[in-house]
Amino acid sequence: MKILRSTDRNFQYDFKKLLKKTSEDQEKHEKVVDQIIDDVRRGGDTALVKLIAKYDKSAVTALQLELTKREWTKALKSVDKKHFDLIERAAERIETYHRKQLSQSWQYKDSLMTLGQRVTPIERVGVYVPGGKAAYPSSVLMNAIPAKVAGVDEICMATPWGETECNPYVLAAAKVAGVDRIFKMGGAQAIAAFAYGTGKVPKVDKIVGPGNRFVVLAKKKVYGEVGIDLVAGPSEIAIVADGSVSPAYMAADLLSQAEHDEWAGCFFFTDKSNYISRVEGELRKQLLQLKRRKVAEGALNNRGMLVLTRSIKEACELANRVAPEHLELAVDNPEQYLDSIRHAGAIFLGGYTPEALGDYLAGPSHVLPTQGTARFFSPLGVYDFQTRTSIISCSRESLKKVKDDIVDFASLEGLDAHARSIAIRFEKE
Repeated sequence: MKILRSTDRNFQYDFKKLLKKTSEDQEKHEKVVDQIIDDVRRGGDTALVKLIAKYDKSAVTALQLELTKREWTKALKSVDKKHFDLIERAAERIETYHRKQLSQSWQYKDSLMTLGQRVTPIERVGVYVPGGKAAYPSSVLMNAIPAKVAGVDEICMATPWGETECNPYVLAAAKVAGVDRIFKMGGAQAIAAFAYGTGKVPKVDKIVGPGNRFVVLAKKKVYGEVGIDLVAGPSEIAIVADGSVSPAYMAADLLSQAEHDEWAGCFFFTDKSNYISRVEGELRKQLLQLKRRKVAEGALNNRGMLVLTRSIKEACELANRVAPEHLELAVDNPEQYLDSIRHAGAIFLGGYTPEALGDYLAGPSHVLPTQGTARFFSPLGVYDFQTRTSIISCSRESLKKVKDDIVDFASLEGLDAHARSIAIRFEKE
């Protein structure tokens, strides 16, 4: 990891450069995604099956695209009770948290009219669950349960199938979370299939869930045809630490995100110079023990930094500039710094609240904004699966009281038809 000091002359330049460092293949990836989306939109099931064979290495036919109830039941038989119960316990906590996010319709009357807002669940949602480098039953729970709590009519799931099958724990999580239909497809082609429909795959109203850079690009490109949750890039963690938490814990938490992807972001801020050295030493030692060592090393080299700051206050200011997916306040009395953090997907308080707690069992969805988008995006929640409609009801008598104001406003904007739509109702008078 790069070591930076906020007192260095070139710190601002180096910090900004490292913070925004991304893959240099972006333009090439965009061309690939554009072609995939166009092929699926034009070719439907036929094109989708070819793309699945090419990118997912799965030889499914159009008739095999959707997982059958029989296949689902068979896969669930290979899931041991211990882990099925674990999935159910996590699901219970996630559901409890998200039920508190439910919004209700409301109305009120003022002196002129009745006004209100109707809250309606989205009709059909597509949940994307990554595969490839790892299996993510937790992502199924974190995406599908908020949708179920919101009252979505139909939850469809897409996940890469591989050469022969899908991880049974992913299918178990789908069962527990209330997923209705599962499709054997991954990558940008799955996003395109959900966005446009293919015949066997239905068109959805909104697509949610994280994925690799091809999935993220595809979601951005189909936005407007369908809704999306947020733009979720590679995982990120930022830690603000004062030296009170074991450096071994800090290294382990940084590596917990580094093992996700070679472009995961790992940012560590402290005002203790000797502490940085100890954390760096722990990183080197713990890397040797990781199964996904090469991936983690790539992340630390590409988007990793250890930053020595003048104070914890300055560390918080720099963390806000990162606006990270996950932020750990590994300090004494972390609550005193909570208000100093304005931009983060999720904040973890204290040395015994590691980011991995939020990944699996805490309750809030772990689908969070990345790459600085926490400045304007929020974590995935029930509100992402509901629409809001304004309700307005006015009587003739009430409209008469405000008609002159409306006519004047419409005339001010030069919109004669607007003004006439009001005035015509009272012409006989």
